[in-house]
Parts: sequence; structure tokens; C-alpha cells
Amino acid sequence: MKRWGILVAGLALLASACGNPLSGGGEGGSTGDIIIGASDVGESSLLAQIYAGALRNVGAHNVTVRPPVGSREVVVKALQDKSLSVVPDYSGNLLRYFDKNTPATTSEDVYAQLKQKIPAGFEVLAQSPAQDKDLLVVGKELAATGVKTFSDLGPRCKDLVMGGPGQWSSRWKDRIKQLYGCEFKEIRTTDTGGPVTVAALKSGDVQVADLFSTSATIASNGFVPLEDDKHMFPAQNIVPLVSRGTLNDAETAALNRVSAALTTEQLTELNVQYTDEKRNAKDVAEEFLRRNGLAAS
Repeated sequence: MKRWGILVAGLALLASACGNPLSGGGEGGSTGDIIIGASDVGESSLLAQIYAGALRNVGAHNVTVRPPVGSREVVVKALQDKSLSVVPDYSGNLLRYFDKNTPATTSEDVYAQLKQKIPAGFEVLAQSPAQDKDLLVVGKELAATGVKTFSDLGPRCKDLVMGGPGQWSSRWKDRIKQLYGCEFKEIRTTDTGGPVTVAALKSGDVQVADLFSTSATIASNGFVPLEDDKHMFPAQNIVPLVSRGTLNDAETAALNRVSAALTTEQLTELNVQYTDEKRNAKDVAEEFLRRNGLAAS
């Protein structure tokens, strides 16, 4: 779901890393700095600033938030050689990176499998109840006809156009048919949970759309998210991925407290403040920490 960019200076460094990144245990040694990576998605930048603030509030004075730092393959290598210390990630996507054939879909199963599958040299901290996962949403008119769940949607799919990202068909077309008997009249490429998808659903060009659970556009447009009652989409709980040995016990506990405090509803509101209201990410992060009793005393 999330894409990462890479700094040119970082490419030369990471290209020199040897070995399989999935084997973990990279050498290179920490300088004592805590370097937090963030993707080019605004939500990831917010989470990085929240992590940074929480760490500083327990006495870490050597915390840096990097600009966008690459694909998951690059991030794994950077954590391995300790050029990154921490990145916010998503449990379902991370598990599928380490085990592409996993059948786990629920929050509990995904997290349990993730802790088993993560290689040596990496550490996954406590997962948050907050999720940013795929949703299928419909307009009020369709919902009013009794379509509330994916199972309700299944028999209606033959008359409906669905809009979503370009990879939707390859990832989910067969799965939604298998689980729910759903074969859409057409699957139309719009964008990845963005304004093109929203506009298509608002105009009626599509009747079903793939959006993300922290998207403020769902409520603001009166869209209705459908219940994925057979768990087609995997859980995507927010989870810190850490280069093992770069955080002490107090710093680990600080990030675990952040995860415990964060909810999907809060994350949605933080995204509104940052993306729609154009507030500074660090200011939004500091306000979140104060509101949840995670600021320095």
C-alpha cells in the first residue's frame, strides 16, 4: 500500500551492503544516533515525527527524522546496516514482505505471524490498534438498498463498476470471487485511494471504490464503508520496525506507549490536520503527544 522514495546519497551507501537483506544481522554498528525513516506518504511523515517526539521526551537527544528513504527492500537493508534505526510500517504488508504466502488476515494472526517470521537483526515493537487498510466503500444510495457487507455486495457485483488502483485486479479479483462470489461488471483503474477515485464515486462513474481506512474523504463525502465479513483484506496495524539493538528499554517503552495511544480515528484526524489543513507535521505530532500524556513532564 505504501511507496517509498530514496535519497541519492543513500543509494551509494545502501548499494554497498552485502548479503541477503532477509537474513538480518547486518554489521555496521550504530553511532548512537536514532535515525527514523519515513515514506513519501504524509501519514508516514506524521508517524515519524510522533516517534521522534516520544523518544526525545524520554531523554533521547540524538534523534533525526530522514526525508523519504526508499522502497521496503531499501528500508530493510538500511535497518540491517543501521543507517536507519526505526521506521513506521503496516503489519499486513510487512508480513507479506517476509512471507508472501501467509494466510493470516486478522490483526491478531498477522501480528503473531510477523513476530515469528521477522528475521534476526530486526525487531517489531507493539502494534497499534490504529490501522490504515483497504476498504471497499459505496455511496449512500447503494448502502440504503441493504448493502452493508462484502457478502451483501457479492450478488450485486455483476451490475456494478469498481474503481481502485491499477494492481487491484491482480491482487483481489480472484480472491473476492472466491470468498464472496463477486465478479464486477468492470474494474476501472482510478488511483490509489486518492482524488480520482473519490471523484469517480461521487459522480457515479463507479459504484464501489477502494479507499483507505484513515481517509477523511469517506466521512466528508458521506461514503459508507462495507464490512469485510470474511476478512479478504489483511489487517494493516501501525507497527514500529526497528533495527535490533538501536533502542534502549526506555525508548522501546516510549514507542510502545505511542502505539497503545494511537487509534484509527485519531490517525484519520491527524491526516486531516496535516494534509487538508496544511499544518506542520512536527506541530501536529507534538500536539498528539501532549493530548495523550506522552509529552515530557
